[in-house]
Parts: sequence; C-alpha cells; structure tokens
Amino acid sequence: MHIPFIKNIFSSKPRYTHLSRSLNRFLYYYINQRSSFSTTARMSSSSTQKYKLIYFVPVKNLDATKAAIFAAGAGRYPGPGNYTECAWVALGTGQYKPGSGAKPHIGKVGELEKVEEARVETLVIGAELTRKVVAALKSAHPYEEPAYDVIKVEDF
Repeated sequence: MHIPFIKNIFSSKPRYTHLSRSLNRFLYYYINQRSSFSTTARMSSSSTQKYKLIYFVPVKNLDATKAAIFAAGAGRYPGPGNYTECAWVALGTGQYKPGSGAKPHIGKVGELEKVEEARVETLVIGAELTRKVVAALKSAHPYEEPAYDVIKVEDF
C-alpha cells in the first residue's frame, strides 16, 4: 500500500517549482554581477551574427579595395585584443569571357581573359554593417560585376 508513495519519492524526474526556478535565476544574476568574469558580455558578443566576406580582385587594385572595406567596418575581430584590418589574402589566376553587353575593365568582349587576382577573406559583424561593407567593395572594385560571397559564420 505504501509502494506508490515510495515510488514517487525516488522518481528520477526532477521536481522543480516556481520558487526554485526563481532562485536559480537570482543566483545566476547575482554571481554574474559580483564576479569579475561576466558571461553576459560573452553572450552578447556571440549573439551578434558574424559574416565572412570573400572577394576576388586584380592584384593592382587589392590595396584600394581593402582600404574601402576596412573603412566601412570590415576586418574587426571581436575579442579582447581589439584587432582591426584582419584579412587573409591568397594569389591566383581568375578568368572570364565578357559577353556582348559587357564593358570589361580588363580584356575584350568575346575573348577569354586571364587575370592575376587576389582572393580576400575578412570578417564582418552584423547584417547591416555587412551591407555597408559590400556597398563599399562594389564602389571601390574595378570590375562592373565583382565576384564576392557573403557566408554566415556560426559559433561552436
């Protein structure tokens, strides 16, 4: 007759009350406010979406495009070191064949063109800033249609 009562006492399911949840929230808030290490600052920086901008540019225009995107806010790494103008650059050969309606910066319509280009990768924080950085890239880039990718970066 006492078995159901004993079974409920030793149940593996936790029995939380509103009071225990409120107490947990209070303790979490109190500890974060009193400690020198606050997880709330880390949570706020990780809640801002990060984007990776990758673009290709002729080598002779590399510095001009980097200056434009950095001035717009790209390349800032969100950490304690306050790093700015961060980028990764690799050299390679790009190719394209301009169509009949094109006005190519380099090459001629209908002819395959090969150009020494740089691939640039950089970090941008926030969607609105990413839009501004892409606009700055387009205005500084010599091609009428610059090749670029914007990739959403996830934190793990």
